[in-house]
Amino acid sequence: MAYDHELAHRLREALQGESELTEKPMFGGLAFLIGGNLAVSASGQGGLLLRIDPTETAALTQDPHAHPFVMRGRAMNGWLRIDPEALETFADLERWVSRGVARARALAPK
Repeated sequence: MAYDHELAHRLREALQGESELTEKPMFGGLAFLIGGNLAVSASGQGGLLLRIDPTETAALTQDPHAHPFVMRGRAMNGWLRIDPEALETFADLERWVSRGVARARALAPK
């Protein structure tokens, strides 16, 4: 499945004005990096791939639309998949994007 181009456009709008922002195809989607660190991606599997503070993983997966990101059969702490249903409004999208931006900014630039 190709990533959702409309979602990628909405992500560009939500990230407008962020310094050190780049886009890069990754994991079958279109990733948005800040300072070289992935913040959020329009996932090739639908919805968002989101980077978060690993200490928030358990709390955030209590949301019915947030799921652990699984790579090679292993849940990756600090990464979530967000269902498209949780991204319908701009406020919904910003809620998740702001977490990814905060995490990317907390990491050392690459």
